Amino acid sequence: MRRIAGLPFALALSLCCFSPPHAARAQLAIGITANAAPPPLPVYVQPPIPAPGYIWTPGYWAWSDDTGYYWVPGTWVLPPAPELLWTPGYWGWSDGAYAFHAGYWGPTVGFYGGISYGFGYTGVGYEGGYWRGGSFFYNSSVNNISNVSVTNVYNRTVVNNTTNVSYNGGTGGTTVKPTPQQLAAQNGQHMAATGEQTRHAQAAMKNPALTLANNHGHPAVAATAHAARFSGAGVIAARPGKPIAAPPPRHAQTATGHALPTGHALPTAHALQGAGAHPAPAPHVAPPASRPQLVQHAPPQPRAAAHPPAPRVAQAVVRRPASPQVSRPAPRPHPAPRPHPAARPHPAPHQHS
Repeated sequence: MRRIAGLPFALALSLCCFSPPHAARAQLAIGITANAAPPPLPVYVQPPIPAPGYIWTPGYWAWSDDTGYYWVPGTWVLPPAPELLWTPGYWGWSDGAYAFHAGYWGPTVGFYGGISYGFGYTGVGYEGGYWRGGSFFYNSSVNNISNVSVTNVYNRTVVNNTTNVSYNGGTGGTTVKPTPQQLAAQNGQHMAATGEQTRHAQAAMKNPALTLANNHGHPAVAATAHAARFSGAGVIAARPGKPIAAPPPRHAQTATGHALPTGHALPTAHALQGAGAHPAPAPHVAPPASRPQLVQHAPPQPRAAAHPPAPRVAQAVVRRPASPQVSRPAPRPHPAPRPHPAARPHPAPHQHS
């Protein structure tokens, strides 16, 4: 089982249009950067070649601000023209970030960071085959060509680096530097990724199963015999291994940043309640306390109805004290005519008799 892993072929490169028939100078730095180091390359075997004439292009980790790192499976592709070889893209540490350098087609293989992608890509050059007389000759020691009839075959042992580091420079990256010959190839005339490669990378970006956050560094589709075909025959899964944590995508970080300032919204409130450090829950519980107060007010209302009569009695009582001040005993004299009771003494005389 050979180790193949992802070369960071920039998504931007994959979005490049198919190069015109004439050679075009390749763009090596395309503005794709990430703050976190690319994950280690997954380990997988090479699927069988679809037909003679195809050249293997290794898988790589690509970056999207929406999903973070995602895997672009290795696959077989037809070169845009005879006599051209594929120089894989690679991630390199530069100016405090990891920048992606796009792959390209050219007459010779240039610098790709010293990344060992396997299947002939040892980190320097390509040992998987060569062109001669318009025909491609395959090294059977690194290419899975047993399923088809290929006449141009040879066998040469290739020593492959067993590390799975996926980037150059920085902490933990490869330390390989480009040679003068590689720099010449890098600065020469190239052709960008083909339309087939572009569709392949775009399909990988849209596949949730290929994101590092979901596959944890061991994608179920590590390689495929046909570009942009991620199911059925010819699909190879990566070997299982230790889960790899995924750095958050930039847009997710931005969204979180926006959520915090406007965080008086529910998400922040719930988070604070979950932390148990926000006194706001007490005010939220206060509403139930206010209801009991309303219930207490209800009874006072009926009592208020009882008060009106009481005040009337009180007013009457107040009038009585006022009457003594007016000294209206004169009105009492009216009751004084109660001498009628005095008249009752009439019966008393009857009693004397």
